[in-house]
Amino acid sequence: MGRKVTVATCALNQWALDFEGNLQRILRSIEIAKQKGARYRLGPELEICGYGCWDHFYEPDTLLHSLQVLAALLEAPATQDIVCDVGMPVMHRNVRYNCRVIFLNRKILLIRPKMALANEGNYQELRWFTPWARSRQTEDYFLPRMIQALTQQETVPFGDAVLATRDTCIGSEICEELWTPHSPHVDMGLDGVEIFTNASGSHHVLRKAHARVDLVTAATTKNGGIYLLANQKGCDGDRLYFDGCALVAMNGRLYAQGTQFSLDDVEVLTATLDLEDVRTYRAEISSRNLAASRVSPYPRVKVDFALSSREDLGEQLTEPVEWSYHSLGEEVSLGPACWLWDFLRRSRQAGFFLPLSGGVDSAATACLVYSMCRQVCEAVRTGNQQVLADVRAIVHDSDYTPGDPQELCGRVLTTCYMASENSSRDTSNRARELAQQIGSHHIGLSIEPAVRALVGIFSLVTGRSPAFAAHGGSSRENLALQNVQARVRMVLAYLLAQLSLWSRGLQGSLLVLGSANVDESLLGYLTKYDCSSADINPIGGISKSDLRTFVGFCAQRFQLTSLQGILAAPPSAELEPLADGQVSQTDEEDMGLTYAELSVCGRLRKVAKAGPYGMFCKLLGMWRDCAPRQVAEKVKRFFSRYSANRHKMTTLTPAYHAESYSPDDHRFDPRPFLYHTGWPWQFRCIDAQVRQLESSVQQDPDGVD
Repeated sequence: MGRKVTVATCALNQWALDFEGNLQRILRSIEIAKQKGARYRLGPELEICGYGCWDHFYEPDTLLHSLQVLAALLEAPATQDIVCDVGMPVMHRNVRYNCRVIFLNRKILLIRPKMALANEGNYQELRWFTPWARSRQTEDYFLPRMIQALTQQETVPFGDAVLATRDTCIGSEICEELWTPHSPHVDMGLDGVEIFTNASGSHHVLRKAHARVDLVTAATTKNGGIYLLANQKGCDGDRLYFDGCALVAMNGRLYAQGTQFSLDDVEVLTATLDLEDVRTYRAEISSRNLAASRVSPYPRVKVDFALSSREDLGEQLTEPVEWSYHSLGEEVSLGPACWLWDFLRRSRQAGFFLPLSGGVDSAATACLVYSMCRQVCEAVRTGNQQVLADVRAIVHDSDYTPGDPQELCGRVLTTCYMASENSSRDTSNRARELAQQIGSHHIGLSIEPAVRALVGIFSLVTGRSPAFAAHGGSSRENLALQNVQARVRMVLAYLLAQLSLWSRGLQGSLLVLGSANVDESLLGYLTKYDCSSADINPIGGISKSDLRTFVGFCAQRFQLTSLQGILAAPPSAELEPLADGQVSQTDEEDMGLTYAELSVCGRLRKVAKAGPYGMFCKLLGMWRDCAPRQVAEKVKRFFSRYSANRHKMTTLTPAYHAESYSPDDHRFDPRPFLYHTGWPWQFRCIDAQVRQLESSVQQDPDGVD
């Protein structure tokens, strides 16, 4: 009688404005879906043009080329006899909408505009699009002539409607709508919609995957139904990494799980499910049925097509699965490494150059490149021809086939230890040992001649010779002498990145990798235009504590024994003179805060929206082992250093976004960069509260032993 349906959802590695490549990946996903027997195919949000077009959405070209790709899809043989649901921007009555265009056999069935736009954090959809505000209403959309010629339609429905096929009813959500307090799937389900689809452009944040899974399973637990979620994957041209996790759920259970991180450009999930299971599940929920009897109906677009077949008794149903989550170490190992791969292959560079200091941060960055090489070798081993073609283009060898991660790492990663007179032998040895274990091409050099030359020029011009504090110099002299070392390293890094392959008789240039973590960026504990100023920074959105977890994971998973010594060493910039050959400067002493404390302050500042006084009040309850005056001093130090160094964020290297409290000035955290660093009013409020708390403790007899 026809009740089993096979549906498909996708995770596609689309690239902003790569209309040709995006078209081919969409077509490939449709072909795979049909091969697996699917009669409905869902793709990710804005898949035709790519999600990260940003202000290119303003350009008529983006709309035109999206329509041209839609035309190519409509007339492609692969799109016949399958309902195709694709994402693109659409201009309707001079208003730009983020839309789903659903079509079948050269006929557009419905254009469904997004009704709730993402407009926080990394998202600025209200800048480019307008939400469709007319719930359960449609109007005529007059098709452009190029589309009319193909579909023989003059107008199609545009708005909030659902599709009624011969055997079921399908309703669309778009990304953010799943996260709203009253999602469309609630009322659609009450109105008899049995299959919900969600096209997403959702990026990776550490520890976030469970949120999507929980939302989808909760939606189908309360209301019943089949839920498909599609998502972008990969780096589509910006700081974000879209992490796939396509899924299919029914009645609160998961039936298909896509990968969160992979180098496959096209991933298609299918599931064969029984519509009768939805109907019997709903029939038992009396509260749901009572609400359904009162719901306002959705406009229905009738579709003369069935997702099921009459002869389906022998068709095998998909079994439920348990979602498998990655550990934190795995997330850090896989996400930024996949982002690095996309950046490398699409930038057409020959590899990476990394200043390797022997500390945790640069070691973590090196491990990410090594993890990338491991994933590339595994993808080639399993037959991924696109990865093989890309790696051959990177190394300029059409016959090359990577088989060993260390050997590939030697081709695509050059590491360099840049010693000064303040560098210790221990860090040099640790850097060299790690380079040997991951296989990178390693260079050791001294920057001291360049540092002395620059300081000599200064002395020649001014007649003054600055000295370190350890040698009797002032704090200004001490800081300037530290910074000149750091900036010399940046200049040398770019020179070596551009010419080191040339010096070895190899083709191409290298991308310079930065390795400043999110906590150091937050406090500005870095030199402006030093090695933090790179082409990209894969750890720039990751906290120090998470990086230490990741490095420990690599030491065990990848058998990199050199990492144990790196983890055991106290973090130090090594920019001040050594004391008897040992490091005399540590990062946490310089900052006046531990990295763990920095992470807490960072989350309160960004996620909890706390100013100085609000942060002080919250920390009183969180840091009970600290006296109020100590808490106050830490808060003041944090905000003073943060605001004094905020200007550095305007030059911050584009970094992989992984943490919810990133201080990235360019996209995620738009705030001033010129502050009154004394925060006089705010700090006065904190001081008044400290005095009141101390006074109440002195007057409380129970507080005296």
